[in-house]
Amino acid sequence: MANATPLVDARRLTKIYRTPAGDFTALKGIDLRVNRGEFVAVIGKSGSGKSTFINMLTGIDRPTSGEIFIGGEPLHTFDEEQMARWRGRNLGIVFQFFQLLPTLTLVENIMLPMDINKLYPAAERRERAMHLLGLVEMTEQADKLPAAVSGGQQQRVAIARALANDPGLIIADEPTGNLDSRTAAGIFTLFTRLVEEGKTIIMVTHDETQAARTHRAVMIADGEVVNEHVTRALMGLNYDQLAEVQRRVTPVTFASGAVIVRQGEPGDLFYILTDGQAEVTVTHPDGHEIVVDRLRAGQYFGEMALISGGARRATVRVTDDAPVTAVAIDPATFDRLVAESPALRDDLQRIISLRQLQSQVVALSGIDRAELQRLTSGAPTHTYAPGDTIIRRGELGETAGFILEGEVEVFADRPGERQERIDRLGPGRYFGEMALLGDGRRTATVRAAGTGPVKLLELDAPAFRKLMEMSGSFAADVWQMAAERQTRV
Repeated sequence: MANATPLVDARRLTKIYRTPAGDFTALKGIDLRVNRGEFVAVIGKSGSGKSTFINMLTGIDRPTSGEIFIGGEPLHTFDEEQMARWRGRNLGIVFQFFQLLPTLTLVENIMLPMDINKLYPAAERRERAMHLLGLVEMTEQADKLPAAVSGGQQQRVAIARALANDPGLIIADEPTGNLDSRTAAGIFTLFTRLVEEGKTIIMVTHDETQAARTHRAVMIADGEVVNEHVTRALMGLNYDQLAEVQRRVTPVTFASGAVIVRQGEPGDLFYILTDGQAEVTVTHPDGHEIVVDRLRAGQYFGEMALISGGARRATVRVTDDAPVTAVAIDPATFDRLVAESPALRDDLQRIISLRQLQSQVVALSGIDRAELQRLTSGAPTHTYAPGDTIIRRGELGETAGFILEGEVEVFADRPGERQERIDRLGPGRYFGEMALLGDGRRTATVRAAGTGPVKLLELDAPAFRKLMEMSGSFAADVWQMAAERQTRV
């Protein structure tokens, strides 16, 4: 899908409308690239500037400043005649209100762009129009007037008309905005098929569900494009919240090999990578450092220290390949976003649990984070107060617990109904594996210890066994630990 030269290349697009009340800036220096074969959604609230942006791409309106290249052609330099000729041959447009000519039949509406641009011999135009009607399942309605068919059928014909001259690029402005959900789904499926056949589609939509099914969504807020990596990283936020992030983020660049945050230092910013790669390392008490994660554009870090109010728990360093660009969010903005968005809060909690697991359980450090995330996506976390019994000897055991925070004590039963403490475990340790490896019964009692809460991630038996399959070092550690514990109980 990616190409060295994008099909659409918009550079610093600005649009200022002159009004009696003063100048209004609808677009504020927008940059956007779309590759051949991409299906891109443009989203945003009413008045955000998304329709103005689309009008720049179609040539319906002209930018006050900036450049637009489509297929290498400098559209911003074209006069009206050049623009009309280029548009007729290279661009298909689908409007929200269909825009079919009411006095022409459906097949004649599709033939019209061919008649105007004379790209096909006159004798072939009706045959091609009928072929296109077949693609949108409207052949039997060919000789009807637009008023004789439904809105959804008119939109199908409008799509067929947009394909009349076989353009490489289709721009659709709210193409399902006036359709019921079932018809809208059918139109979206048709767009998906066209992309699979090689078309490039840019679609303005207010439907976030549809936008999520495209290759990527570009959000416009207050006339600016919200960085797509920020949008992807903070998917739990709504339009207004993302617009606030766009206004408040601070772009930063770090040189190859630079340390962005260091373990043990106070946490003062939340970061989202927008380009480049970084690695996350943890220095353990014995002094050795291990790589526990690798971050790419669209991933974030720095949330753990801000949420806990403590020090950084890991070091994030730019890889040696190239510099990294990121955006930084200040603590006040971060706290407000977390407070206002339960979805973001839940997503952060899942990521925090995953990072604690991977950074603290050394044997898991070599597992790809995406694989580990898929495996643990449904795993619950539980918090216990000091003294709470977490598992009890003799009970059926169906899960293993990984300690993310706090400490637990392990007790074995002794003669005379006496219990003896045989172990004390802290963050990065696990327990409960013996029941999963043995006859299913707990062999010891485990209680929350210390003065603070204990936070656990619980994996069920299938997930625990899968984890052992994914990491030979973890599997070896499990069997060794089980053998040692068996001698104590």
